[in-house]
Amino acid sequence: MAAAAIGNGGGGGAGSFLPHLLRGRWFMVFASFLIMAGAGATYLFGTYSKQIKKSLGYDQTTLNLLGFCKDLGASVGVLSGLIAEVTPTWFVLLVGAGLNFTGYFLIWLAVVGKIPKPAVWQMCVFITIGANSQNFANTGSLVTCVKNFPESRGVMLGLLKGFVGLSGAIMTQMYLAIYGDDASSLILLIGWLPALISIIFVYSIRVIKVVRQPNEINVFYHFLYVSLALAAFLMIMTILQKQIVFTHAAYIASVTVVFVILFIPLGIAIREEYALWNLKNQPINPPSDIAIGKGQTPESKQIAAEPSPAQNKPKTSCWNIFSKPDRGEDYGILQALLSVDMLILFIATFCGQGSCLTAIDNLGQIGESLGYSPRIVKSFVSLVSIWNYCGRVFAGFLSEYLLVKMRFPRTLMMTMMLLLSCVGYLLIAFPFPGSLYVASVIIGFAYGAILTLLFAIISELFGLKYYSTLFNCGQLATPLGSYVLNVRVAGKLYDREALKQLAQKGLDRSAVKELTCIGSQCYRFSFIVLAAASFFGALVSFILVIRTRKFYKSDIYKKFREESDTTEKEITLSSASGRR
Repeated sequence: MAAAAIGNGGGGGAGSFLPHLLRGRWFMVFASFLIMAGAGATYLFGTYSKQIKKSLGYDQTTLNLLGFCKDLGASVGVLSGLIAEVTPTWFVLLVGAGLNFTGYFLIWLAVVGKIPKPAVWQMCVFITIGANSQNFANTGSLVTCVKNFPESRGVMLGLLKGFVGLSGAIMTQMYLAIYGDDASSLILLIGWLPALISIIFVYSIRVIKVVRQPNEINVFYHFLYVSLALAAFLMIMTILQKQIVFTHAAYIASVTVVFVILFIPLGIAIREEYALWNLKNQPINPPSDIAIGKGQTPESKQIAAEPSPAQNKPKTSCWNIFSKPDRGEDYGILQALLSVDMLILFIATFCGQGSCLTAIDNLGQIGESLGYSPRIVKSFVSLVSIWNYCGRVFAGFLSEYLLVKMRFPRTLMMTMMLLLSCVGYLLIAFPFPGSLYVASVIIGFAYGAILTLLFAIISELFGLKYYSTLFNCGQLATPLGSYVLNVRVAGKLYDREALKQLAQKGLDRSAVKELTCIGSQCYRFSFIVLAAASFFGALVSFILVIRTRKFYKSDIYKKFREESDTTEKEITLSSASGRR
């Protein structure tokens, strides 16, 4: 149907439409979805961490140290942000592809014994390199999309981060279809697949001059419906695969459906770009007052005489720390980093995201300690991935709607999500039958929502000029929180309980290769600490709600509408002049 339309429309053939499609904003969105769908390998750590622990003989503290290094690599994206400030987007994506393949391929070689057993610090380096590639994918795709759709940033962030949240479940289906139930092969898959996707679409992702479409939000809702269908299918498959034994052919059929749903956004992109292409090829009959003089019009004179809102903005040095602009204007890098608002976000992220990642990284061991089978434990990881997605799109779409319609601040929604996560931690600290299922849903949802809201808040408070660097700096608190709460709290307390159980059996540490704790007491005190930390983060976040209440009551998107209107006038006048 699309092919027939392409052949008949706008006075040109498919050959002239194809370049328009590949250069369009909507095709760029589709390409970004696929890149994001492969950029969530860090969320699969709970699936393959047990294999690393078994193959290399690590205790829980060492495994949690690897988890911290993974979080460190995934969150320290300052390098990718600074590189993006001075290099084209295609270079950023290529660097990310190289880091992804190098880091995870070396981990796979170590786990399967293809290379001599690395030292712990070497494994930490490998996983940090592999996880850091996620920042290059985020910086290349996510930041570019926000700049291309500034008035729909919450929706855009929700969708893109939603696909990252689903990537764990997507790649689980893929590795089951390609390699079977082999956790070590999952590491190999997350090494080559995301790198390949970035290379394929490396030239599709770039900043495009913004021209608003009347139905723009409706297109995003169509993308949302597709992603919801994908999430629902993945959840159904996850539940079925834990209840019945799938054949290899059944896994292949499942992943085929996943691929079909993933490519539906391409059809939406073709539809929208074809409509724009037809509009572009229609003859323009300019009003009589445009053809005045030698191609000069009163309106074009006005546009030439009056600089656009973007030109009226004062020039800001990226390192200037004095004379800070108003909230919503473009801050310099140091101006933003040294502001009170960023400090508050840092503390809230330290507590909230650090606690969530600690819970996610330990899900495998939590399930084992509570007596769940390995097959059921894998379902918890998939549930976190799916509800992580739900939290991201929920926070993106709902916060955007409430902001536009009711001036409801995103900062208040972030505070609410931090409080919600406390419930999940307490369900693990004081478990009952089935409580881990509920906790996985709550923690995954809260983690996804907080992350999307954090990125949106940074873009709104500090502007988009240095967003590539600032949004990466904004998540630096995540690995610090993960280290303190995961390595220093959860890991240490787990090993202490495991050593107590060994002592009760009359054994010492040297008598066992793998230190294992069984029972609800293994993580009880750890998750009480996580609940307290997250509650403190919510209190700190509420301070930002009070500080920004006046800002969120204003029309924060007004300047972007003015810039877009100016661009549309310039394009219209240019097209009219060129066709006369």
